[in-house]
Amino acid sequence: MYALGIAAFALCILASIAWHECGHMWAAQATGMKVRRYFIGFGPTLWSVRRPKTEDGIEYGVKALPLGGFCDIAGMTLLDELKTPVEQEKAMYKQAAWKRLFVLFAGPGMNFILGALLIYGVAVTAGLPSTTATPRAAVAATGCVADATTKPTKEQPSRPVGECRPSPAAQAGLVRGDVIASVNGTAVDADTVFDALQNTSGAIVLGIERDGQQRTVSIDPVTSKKWRPSEDGKELVEVSGPTIGISVGTLGVTEHYNPITAIGGTAAFTVDLGHKTIVAIGQLPQKIPALIDAIKGEERGLDTPQSLVGASMIGGEVAERDMWSVFFLLLAGLNLMLGLINLLPVPPFDGGHMAVVIFEKLRDLVTGRKGGPVDYMKLAPLTYVVLALAGGYMLLVLTADIVNPIKLFN
Repeated sequence: MYALGIAAFALCILASIAWHECGHMWAAQATGMKVRRYFIGFGPTLWSVRRPKTEDGIEYGVKALPLGGFCDIAGMTLLDELKTPVEQEKAMYKQAAWKRLFVLFAGPGMNFILGALLIYGVAVTAGLPSTTATPRAAVAATGCVADATTKPTKEQPSRPVGECRPSPAAQAGLVRGDVIASVNGTAVDADTVFDALQNTSGAIVLGIERDGQQRTVSIDPVTSKKWRPSEDGKELVEVSGPTIGISVGTLGVTEHYNPITAIGGTAAFTVDLGHKTIVAIGQLPQKIPALIDAIKGEERGLDTPQSLVGASMIGGEVAERDMWSVFFLLLAGLNLMLGLINLLPVPPFDGGHMAVVIFEKLRDLVTGRKGGPVDYMKLAPLTYVVLALAGGYMLLVLTADIVNPIKLFN
């Protein structure tokens, strides 16, 4: 199932790219431009067909390297050779600015639409993670308890010192997945549970939720020494306090919807995910050292970028565990990422072409005369630099995904 999940996610990525290119093609046709070719993949052609079978028909096809796709619109720039009278008449650079902007935005726009539709589908069928509620605290494991533990490092997690006795939590019946709702009658969440447990004295009464049922569990803690972050968060300090012998994870709060309320829930979740995606794109340069460290063998952070290969591997992990709502939310997030990256205002991205159109329009308004299309040869150096940087970054991420891939589950 893991392999099938990888293949399914990879095909979904390819379908998302094809959908993006459909946006360009359909918008171009709707605004009177000439679409010459629509292909999935790059490199040698494996299959193609022309519809309709005339000189002005569109050639649809599949190429050997499934690394993207393209929609060839006649006259995207002055450098484009126009071979037929129809191409000369319907050349893109001859069209009104709003039509060109509409066609250029249509590709990323289709990714946004697909992302929102996927999120809506998950909202109706399984619910969405809350964007406002604080995650809840849940028991991740119940282990043993020693009088002290070693100081954790990057290379070595904390380990018990001396005899390790069965934990009070395990003896009281706590199990993995129990949600900790309260400590001694005070409601807690993932942000407050540690302080609540640390500041208790005597027996601890936990209010827990298990399989939809609420219950209370009384636990007699033992005193042990542990390592906790200092107040400034810059180092670890050893503290002594009550211990019940559990590790605590976070459990997101899921909000459920019907087909009507899911519209608002989808909008809120999409906006929140879009904002986080924009922040993540802005942080891409500063993730380079972490990627290099991951290639060297250090622990790979969950917040480091992934290539389409790495994303497909994550898709395989969640499919293997029948977590299809996560599968489709990951795909939705990928579509938002593809759409937003394509809006970057530098060539060769769609946003770069849009910036050129806007420049031409502003120039004409300021000068009071039509100056004609921008000479793209003057933008060639910038295009080559962007391609080199983007290609190098993608190669770095791909290497990290192959050498030290992100794994959601151990």
